[in-house]
Formats: sequence, C-alpha cells, structure tokens
Amino acid sequence: MSGAKRRTPAPFGRRLGAVETNRAVGAYRVLEVADPGGPTPRPGQFYMLAAGERWGGGEAERPFLPRAFSFLRAGEGGLEFLLEDVGPGTHRLAELQPGDGLWLTGPLGIGFARPEDGRAPVLVGGGIGIVPLAGWQDEVGGPALLGFRSAPHAEAAALLADADVATDDGSVGHRGPVTDLLAEALDAEPGAAVYACGPPAMLEVVRALCADRGVPAQLAMESGMACGFGACFGCVVPTREGYVRLCLDGPVLDAADLDTALVSGAGH
Repeated sequence: MSGAKRRTPAPFGRRLGAVETNRAVGAYRVLEVADPGGPTPRPGQFYMLAAGERWGGGEAERPFLPRAFSFLRAGEGGLEFLLEDVGPGTHRLAELQPGDGLWLTGPLGIGFARPEDGRAPVLVGGGIGIVPLAGWQDEVGGPALLGFRSAPHAEAAALLADADVATDDGSVGHRGPVTDLLAEALDAEPGAAVYACGPPAMLEVVRALCADRGVPAQLAMESGMACGFGACFGCVVPTREGYVRLCLDGPVLDAADLDTALVSGAGH
C-alpha cells in the first residue's frame, strides 16, 4: 500500500472537540472526543492534542506544547485516545471531563500497510504502545501479544481481542517481556507479518527477531514531536536511506529500512 493510501490528510489548522467520556481502564484513561467535522484516520496515524483551557500560560502553569497521541479507535464523528497520567501534560488531559474542550490537530503521519503475500498479521504492543494496534486489529484481525508492567496496566488488554499478555512482574499472564511471546508465535507461524509499537528496547528485539527469521515488520515509532508537520525537525530518525521526519514519513516505518541504532533511541 502506498504512503498516500496510508495517510488521511489533516484539515488545515486545529479544531476544538468536546470530551464526551473519560473512563478508567486500569492504570490508564480513555478519552472519547467528538470530532464531527474531522476526517477518518488510518490506523497508525496520530494527533496533536492540547486541552482547550489551562494549557499553559497562567501564573502557575507551564506553557505546554501539544502532545502527540496515536488514536485508539475512530467512530462515527468521534475519536478515542488512551493515555497514562505520568506528567504535567498527560495529567491535564487525564482530568478532562465531559463537555471540556480538546484541541485536535490531525490526523497526521503515515499508518500501517496491509500484509502482503497472504501473510498472517501478528500485533505486538508494549504498555501505551498498544494504542495504534486496536484500530488496526479491527481492520486486519490477528492475535495481539501485549506486554505491561503490572496487573493494573494489563487491564488495558481488554481493549483488544484475542490478546495474550505478558507482565514484568508476572502478575498477569507470562512473566517476562512480550517478545518472549513473539518468538514463540513466529516459530509457530513463519508466514507472519508483524506490527509493533512500544518502548525502545521492545522495538529493537522485535526488529531483530523478525530480521533473523525473514519476517516483515512495521514499527509504529515516536520521537520528540513539537509541531506534527515536519517544520521543527524535532523528530528526525536515521534510516538506511538517510534521516526522515517521523511526523511526515512515519510514525510507521518498515523495520527493514531502519538503521539498527535507531530503535535504541526511539519509543512510544
């Protein structure tokens, strides 16, 4: 699938959506936001988000830049985002209530491409990196191998179907990294096509496992994104063909195109 078919162009400027629900899913929050005038995004694309009010500028507030978030799912006139309250920006988003405004810029970037040659999709997510896989699984199916830190985080596995879970502490499912499950899955299904998103170390192991077995893989990656339009050059990453801007040429990249040093410096 060409890059054009994997990208839904973003409307010019940002638009203000209204939060419809804010619900807890274990250690995470799911925000459902109305976006009746927005286009339907492709799985793997992302948005730049900022709270409509109290997003920096006040006496006791930091001047936040918008935050880049993959969307969880897109429905009729609405979007879902999964986030974890881990800092000032995500804390402000996590406390939004129904009726509050949320600035949306997007969809941005290039999403996933369908598997070729009849390969079977296998989805691999780590922590908040499960987000872009939910909508993709709705489209192409396939099992989901999901890794989390603990049982409260692992509750988010319910957001995907046919999920096999690993946790760092062994409180749910396999004790150890989710890439242990991937190695077993690839040994059982050599005709797989892997789609992955997660922290840097996980992505590097995914890349190496797939490279060793000749299995194609697409990695949804993230770097520091300040604008989302390629103007700031804050999200450049090296590939075998030179540097690319993830917000324009990604965030989904073919693992075979990556410089191996890249994955150790990227995350989601």
